[in-house]
Amino acid sequence: MISPSAEAPCISVIVPHFNDLANLDNCLAALANQTVPPDEFEIIIADNDSPCGQAAVESATAGRARLVVVHERGAGLARNGGASAARGTVFAFTDSDCVPAPEWLAEGIAALAKYDFAGGRVEVSVVDEGRMTPTEAFEKVFAFDFETYITRKGFTGSGNLFVPRTIFETVGGFGSSVSEDVDWSRRAIAKGYRLGYAPGAIVTHPARRTWTELRQKWVRINRETFALQRQAPGGRLRWLGRTMLLPASAIAHVPKVLRSKKLGNRRERSGALAVLFLCRIWRFGDALKLAIGGPR
Repeated sequence: MISPSAEAPCISVIVPHFNDLANLDNCLAALANQTVPPDEFEIIIADNDSPCGQAAVESATAGRARLVVVHERGAGLARNGGASAARGTVFAFTDSDCVPAPEWLAEGIAALAKYDFAGGRVEVSVVDEGRMTPTEAFEKVFAFDFETYITRKGFTGSGNLFVPRTIFETVGGFGSSVSEDVDWSRRAIAKGYRLGYAPGAIVTHPARRTWTELRQKWVRINRETFALQRQAPGGRLRWLGRTMLLPASAIAHVPKVLRSKKLGNRRERSGALAVLFLCRIWRFGDALKLAIGGPR
């Protein structure tokens, strides 16, 4: 554990990026407004060989960050490439489509006085609060629940993660083709490191707006989670058991939609419920195919 002080060690903010220049600009603008003095942290953009080209990414960074190009595809591998180039003794990971609040760094570093590694809070943003799409309404209620991930499920998402360099190097880098944040957190906890929740370390992430975008997200998550699950003895059988519960889980989560203060009217709640049932039924079918035939 470390304690924040005037002599705090250099912090390396590591941001994986792939072909998303507009959001990268927003992320960098937010990092420029941190309450931590700018001479106490560096920003590394780990570009995952974006099709737009290195020159375009360099132009978007506009001298606000150091660029590292990682040719091996995958967000976890991009993070590893950024960490390899980092000079800091503390790593702060976020994503290029996240917008950190001004106190994000300070709150995350403060959490390391109590925990060995920590994850913060993720708030979901929408294009127009008064005209949310059904998918946005669903994401408002269910997406990026880092408090539950950390306090109940024992992992933190890698889009809002604080860890001392020594611990990261002891645990090893992120995996590829698996749920890298779940896998990394479990490996860290297995080595005796304590995970904590930092509710004041806030980043904002845009909601998916359409069913197509949400389905693409779950195609990736299902395959990465299945790849991780089947590494354990009996993993395929446990995956199948969890899959069979998915349709009923939609019914169990109806009260969460109806009681949510994040939704303001009946239209938004109806839209969120429709996407809830559609998503769980689709996930059931997709996960069943994986359990029977494996990833394709």
